[in-house]
Amino acid sequence: MIRQIRTNLGKKQYWEESELTVLNGFEENFAVCLYPQYEDQTFLGFGGAFTEAAAYTWKNLNEESKAAFPDMYFGRDGLRYSVGRAHIGSCDFALGNYACTDDPDDARLARFDMDRDNAYIIPLIRAADEAAGAKTGLLLSPWSPPAFMKTNGEMNHGGKLKPEYRAMWADCMARYALEYRRAGVDVRWISVQNEPNAIQTWDSCVYSAEEEAAFAVNFLRPALDRAGLNNVGILIWDHNKDLMLDRLGRSFSQEGCAEAVFGAAFHWYSGDHFEAVEIAHRTYPDKKLFFTEGCVEYSRYAGMSDLRKAEMYAHDIIGNLNAGACASIDWNLLLDENGGPNHVGNFCEAPVMAAPGGGLEKKGSYYYIGQISRYVRPGAVRIGLSRFSVSIEATAFKNTDGSIAVVLLNRGDSVIDAKIRLNLNEFVPVKLDAHEIATVIIEP
Repeated sequence: MIRQIRTNLGKKQYWEESELTVLNGFEENFAVCLYPQYEDQTFLGFGGAFTEAAAYTWKNLNEESKAAFPDMYFGRDGLRYSVGRAHIGSCDFALGNYACTDDPDDARLARFDMDRDNAYIIPLIRAADEAAGAKTGLLLSPWSPPAFMKTNGEMNHGGKLKPEYRAMWADCMARYALEYRRAGVDVRWISVQNEPNAIQTWDSCVYSAEEEAAFAVNFLRPALDRAGLNNVGILIWDHNKDLMLDRLGRSFSQEGCAEAVFGAAFHWYSGDHFEAVEIAHRTYPDKKLFFTEGCVEYSRYAGMSDLRKAEMYAHDIIGNLNAGACASIDWNLLLDENGGPNHVGNFCEAPVMAAPGGGLEKKGSYYYIGQISRYVRPGAVRIGLSRFSVSIEATAFKNTDGSIAVVLLNRGDSVIDAKIRLNLNEFVPVKLDAHEIATVIIEP
């Protein structure tokens, strides 16, 4: 059986399903051709970020919305997320600056503090696990070491990690992962630093490529191994795509880095740069590439329509997947009606927003993400695909059950009458209305 699921925000159609018919005969025009025999990366999962802002907002919903929210993302009828990201210490989407220690003399971390995580973030992760019926694979990322460890003496405004605190900070990061594991959270990956090339008004810390590689090789990997976390993979970069190739080249040229590092993470804020991701994938085929952050920033996209925002998400996800990304993790899972809380006023939108009175509002991006995340499942392998025109954006994956999910996006103003060619003499007609996204499921 072949099914089509579509979303058209203009017609208010959300995940509308219908059956398609296979036709015989050779059709060479308007074709999206599938090549299942050509396989590429294996996909690990879709997800979002368990920020303190998201967890705090969730905790303050009315009881009905609070109970329903985890299913919206992690349940069978929701986005079917399977992975996520959380911050080590505070980030901009926290209630304020905080760190796991403020004592320079506590090298053994006897007073290690995770009260904020236990109050907000970990309860939300547990609720997500329950909704999914499985453990959520978690990536941990630090925005800044504690203030006393940094050259500028504060968590915000960049600064660098002082060399004398590299070992202690690595132990803090490993301890964080260990405490999350003890709380029942499935920590699978850890990145060295969020946006290590940016001096931000919020929590930030600068590393050169050489410094990041040295920290991963000489401090973080040994600290994780000592904590019994040898199966936690280290990711580097965790910043925008435009500088990705230069950064990875300099990092992986450092002795031991290729052996110590599992992969690299990237964000979308500098634009598409899908080619950079693809070259990185081809250059380092044994390294996993994670998309770990993107959002609709109010400072940049305040006047953009809901449809345009949704299309921006789908365009980026499809482009990243085709370039070799093995995971796609959105930013905040949930924010309040103002786009926060954020302790420096850096507000943005999430696919689900809290509404006045403690309710919930799903944005168009929620449905567009779902057109992909619900049908490209963990363990799926990307297959070969070619398309007749740039007017249609497409990606295709073969799931572990043998089904093939083909995602088609039309961001144009005209109807597209396309055909998915299954083999030389079989095809499936697919009509895409203007500004419509559709997923075609080809079952074995």
